[in-house]
Amino acid sequence: MIVDIERKLIPLRKKLQEHKIYKSIKSIEDIRLFMEQHVFAVWDFMSLLKQLQNQLSCTQVPWRPSGNPEAARLINEIVWGEESDLNRKGIAMSHFEMYLESMKSLGANTKAIKELQHRLKKGQTIDQALEETNLPLHILSFLRFTFEVVNTRKNHIIAAVFTFGREDLIPDMFIEIIKNLTVPKGEDLSDLIYYFERHIEVDADEHGPMALKMVTNLCEGNIDKITEALAYSKRALELRIGLWDGILKEIEKPLLAKP
Repeated sequence: MIVDIERKLIPLRKKLQEHKIYKSIKSIEDIRLFMEQHVFAVWDFMSLLKQLQNQLSCTQVPWRPSGNPEAARLINEIVWGEESDLNRKGIAMSHFEMYLESMKSLGANTKAIKELQHRLKKGQTIDQALEETNLPLHILSFLRFTFEVVNTRKNHIIAAVFTFGREDLIPDMFIEIIKNLTVPKGEDLSDLIYYFERHIEVDADEHGPMALKMVTNLCEGNIDKITEALAYSKRALELRIGLWDGILKEIEKPLLAKP
């Protein structure tokens, strides 16, 4: 039962929701640093989503029925919202592009994420690109796990990680950040706050429940699938905690350096 997965993930979810990082983001520099590293999680989320779309709906020509129209409908609705939402000015863009937009408005550095995208555009595999970048271990570990999940090509595993390790968490995480966010004088956080609020609105009210329904559909009550879904979801949460730990250390570095 999916309820059992949710119950067994409660300790990790609680640990994540109570993470010290939320109360450590106090200055504009902290926000910039957080975004410069968190952006990789915003980006790789889309690969989980698109792999599900590729496997649950037909994205090839000639078209053929997917065989699971309910799951195809659920994933296509989520893709529509994540890949082509409207920003606060009413312009269509993905949530990843909204995040980059908010980074630029705050003066956060987008060089690292753009370098990774450039390597992939040149034809490097994700493994090659990650090997040649100079990303911190907590980001590399997070990304490598994401693509390990993608490469299983098992719909119930990908959907579980997408739902319990990512989609179902987003409202809680962003609410915590907004609750503890102090707007610096003279700084405009409109784009960032819109992005957070949009995620809370869409994921809590729409995408979260849809994703849970999709996992239920794909596990089919099969104990082996449910067991795999739980195991990968636990790893996803552990790596999210590891990502938060790594970013927190970066935020605390200036404080530790002070005499």
